[in-house]
Amino acid sequence: MPEWVSLLSWWTLLDFYLIYILTLLILKFVLHNKRILSMFMFYLAMLLIVYIANLLGLKMSEAIYGQAPVIFLIFMIVVGSPDIRLTLESLWKETTKGGAIIMGSDHTKNEIIKAALLLSKQSIGGLITIEKHNNLDQYAQRAITLNSEVSHELLINIFTPNTPLHDGAVIVRGDKIVCAAAYFVLSSNESFEKTTGSRHRAAIGISEITDSLTVVVSEETGTISLAVNGVMTKMKDENTLNEYLSLFMK
Repeated sequence: MPEWVSLLSWWTLLDFYLIYILTLLILKFVLHNKRILSMFMFYLAMLLIVYIANLLGLKMSEAIYGQAPVIFLIFMIVVGSPDIRLTLESLWKETTKGGAIIMGSDHTKNEIIKAALLLSKQSIGGLITIEKHNNLDQYAQRAITLNSEVSHELLINIFTPNTPLHDGAVIVRGDKIVCAAAYFVLSSNESFEKTTGSRHRAAIGISEITDSLTVVVSEETGTISLAVNGVMTKMKDENTLNEYLSLFMK
């Protein structure tokens, strides 16, 4: 029998199990929000630099980076507190069983496309967010609950100007419109043009921190764009829009 086997005990196994649970919780928390994941990766990189500096005896780097992890950890908590709060709320209230993806049918996809095209033709602004893995309940609970079947008629009525629900976004989960008048945190990315409107910045913002896709119809130009993974892409025609949504909702 190997020597290490004799060192194992029930307390050692319990110790490993508790560490395993803590690791899973941390990973679930970090992977749930892209912005938190980015900060976490930067923090790990900083710890690696400190370790290498200590290992090689680099005195100057030790002096500079020695307190950096603690300072950056405080910075993460202060600056990232809104994301931390929203992520904790999302994890606590997550209702999707087993992490299963609830995606809409072809009928739902076609109704969204039809609504986007009609809104575009009339130059009516629209914001339709389609949920995937990441639960969007933290935004839905502050919006107007609908739980209605997806139809282009309802979507057009929602976004018609001077109506109670025309501001904000519609959140779609599966074949249901969960809510209307949902408001997202605007993207702070400085690489976008200053003329980028709040509707487009909201779409980019939600795509930066979740794996959702948002269909944006510009009120000024009538152009249709998709925001996913922090990238905004203009749709050339109906076929392009259909291809993107088909890939996302399959």
